[in-house]
Amino acid sequence: MHIMEGFLPGPWWQFWFAVSTPVIFYGVYKLNKLISDKREILPLLAVAGAYIFVLSSLKLPSVTGSCSHPTGTGLAAILFGPAISAVLGVIVLLYQAMFLAHGGLTTLGANVFSMGIAGPVVAYIIFKFGMKLNLNFYLTVFLATALADWATYVVTSLELALAFPAQTGGVLVSFKAFAAIFALTQIPLAIIEGAFTALIFKYVIQVRSDVLVKLEVINEKTIHKIKELWV
Repeated sequence: MHIMEGFLPGPWWQFWFAVSTPVIFYGVYKLNKLISDKREILPLLAVAGAYIFVLSSLKLPSVTGSCSHPTGTGLAAILFGPAISAVLGVIVLLYQAMFLAHGGLTTLGANVFSMGIAGPVVAYIIFKFGMKLNLNFYLTVFLATALADWATYVVTSLELALAFPAQTGGVLVSFKAFAAIFALTQIPLAIIEGAFTALIFKYVIQVRSDVLVKLEVINEKTIHKIKELWV
């Protein structure tokens, strides 16, 4: 997913910076407010950031100029919402670009938009929609995180296609080519990530379900139902 340093030509790398920057500023505002109101969630915030860092560092070869890996952003999006997930994403991506040669500084805006913004927005919408429909909680978490992963790669394919349209067929042909290559590795990776994240939530519900209530992820009535079904 990470587009490597210098791979995106102008004006595309500047465009993605311009799109991502306002979201990051809003995320910083939301993060400061959350920490001010609920300082006790700091350890969980750190765990969510570490989860993104570890999973997104497990890169596999894929499209030229990019790579394939789980994203880990679905967990943070469900717990804290997409805006705060974007801040965690930019911290991880900046660190990886500066110290691990994973991604890049000029491509940071594009990488933040695909992994830190688009993916978490999809995860958040799917989770809220699933809970509203009273779907099974763990199934909802699985769908939210797996679809967030795929959304990240669809957006990355679009970013690459816009920058490098095919000589015949233009952006659409190029998009299909990038998406097809990503799909080879990303379909199974997203399924694994969704299942793993659902297991993490199962553990959290067993040991610290009060945190999920405090963050308004689910209410006590839902937790009681889940424990009745799964314990």
